[in-house]
Parts: sequence; structure tokens; C-alpha cells
Amino acid sequence: MSAGIATIFGVGYLRPAPGTWGSLFALILAILLLEAFGIIGFVFALLFASVFGWWATSEYLKQTTTKDPSEVVIDELIGLWIAVLPVAWALFHYTLSSLDLWPGWISSFFFFRIFDIYKPSLIGWADKKNGTLGVMLDDIFAGIAAAICTIILAVFYHGIY
Repeated sequence: MSAGIATIFGVGYLRPAPGTWGSLFALILAILLLEAFGIIGFVFALLFASVFGWWATSEYLKQTTTKDPSEVVIDELIGLWIAVLPVAWALFHYTLSSLDLWPGWISSFFFFRIFDIYKPSLIGWADKKNGTLGVMLDDIFAGIAAAICTIILAVFYHGIY
């Protein structure tokens, strides 16, 4: 069960670039969750995924000697969902359809992948931590950085204050 959650039921085994596949799956799932359950349901799903993702990653790491196995992509799901929180909030606040904010979805995904791959500053520091903390925290920080960049881009592009 923990392996299924940690790899998002096998998505993490897709090659090449399992982190990108995991992030793309997370993006599609985020859109579906928001359409079906709104922002409150999405936030609960994020909290649920964070708790069970932490547990599953911890259990998975006990079975391997790899510090951050590439097939573990639940951390990408959590990070990407954090990155899209501003888009989710805008959908709720302005009562829009998910497709109305397609540039926000793309920028959240793009910024998250850039931060997750290159790991600047605090993200790189978190990545060097051992165990579940290191696996999860860098993606959480990458998600926060991507969310901030998405907000900045929206403010400059749309003049949202």
C-alpha cells in the first residue's frame, strides 16, 4: 500500500522524467478535484495527500538504500498542488471555470518543474536533508516558490491587486 501511494500507483515508474510525469498527473488530478469538490475539497485532498504521502514515503524509504528514489513522486503531487493553490483560490474567488485560468495552470506547472529540477537556495538545502524530510521538503518549498511566481506573473499580466 505504501509503495502504491509513494509512486502514485505506478506513475513514478514512467520513464523518462518520472518527476515530470508525476507533476503532470498531479496537475490533471488537481483540475478534476477542483471542478468536482471546489477549493475546500481540494485543500482537504492536499492535507490528506500530505499526511499519507509522508507516511508512504517513510515506509518506502525503509525498503531501499536510495536517498531519494526517482519513482517516489507523491512529493511532486504535493508540491504541484501547493503551486496551484493561487489558481484554485482565483477560481473560487472569481467563480470561474478551470479552463478560464489555463495560463495559471501552465505557469504553476512550469515554475514548479524549474524549481524542482534546479533546486535553488532553500530548495537545494532541503533536498540535502536525509530521509522523508529531504524527499518531501524540497518539493514543498518548490511548490511555495512556484505559487509565489505564479501570483507575481498574474499581477503583472492581469493587474490583479
